[in-house]
Amino acid sequence: MSTTPTVLLVHGAFADAGSWSGVIAELQGHGIPVIAPPNPLRGLAADAAYIASVAAQIDGPVVLVGHSYGGALISVAGTTENVVGLVYVAAYVPEEGESLGALQGRFPLAPLVSNLKEWTYPVPGGEPAVEVTIAQDAFPSVFAADVPADVTKVLAAAQRPLAAAAFEETAAAAAWKTKPSWVLVAAADEAINPEVQRFGAKRAGSTIVELEGASHAVAVSQPKEVADLIRDAVRATS
Repeated sequence: MSTTPTVLLVHGAFADAGSWSGVIAELQGHGIPVIAPPNPLRGLAADAAYIASVAAQIDGPVVLVGHSYGGALISVAGTTENVVGLVYVAAYVPEEGESLGALQGRFPLAPLVSNLKEWTYPVPGGEPAVEVTIAQDAFPSVFAADVPADVTKVLAAAQRPLAAAAFEETAAAAAWKTKPSWVLVAAADEAINPEVQRFGAKRAGSTIVELEGASHAVAVSQPKEVADLIRDAVRATS
């Protein structure tokens, strides 16, 4: 069994595991085992259960890393026994019993909220449910202002929708109460108000790194800086 934790990267809404490509390359270059599974984006409880299941099947210790909505998932899934650390990247850090809507409602809403497009998807045996994406014309400024324009056009077209109900579900646990945590605050984030990120980080007693000028897509625009914080967590928990 390896004593070096495996890094499990959890992407957020409006993205996929490919958004971690630069971070994965950095970590692999330092010999750190890493896996980036798909996040179903169908609801906080169901998605967290999936991530917890993946973590539990990894031999040895795991450091969970969550971007954006993925932060809420690692807060719940992080109670899994072999998880030894949590890293939040431009992410929500919810308290047990708190919804994402309630957490971000403590502060002025980011421009993301007024630029969401609603879609529906079929639910077996029930009425269609609502999911949301970011309006494509708003995507560059809201999600990835520090990413080259040709890249953001592709990211906007390939974004994965989040079930709207995920904003109202409450977190079943707050693993940061018992596991060490690190938070990267994207100081120019237009998707999650940086004050929401700072509040969650301070409440959790996390080690905090703040990147000036960083957009919500900081893992794409500054993969080395993101990987450096993850490496700090790996070293601290090895």
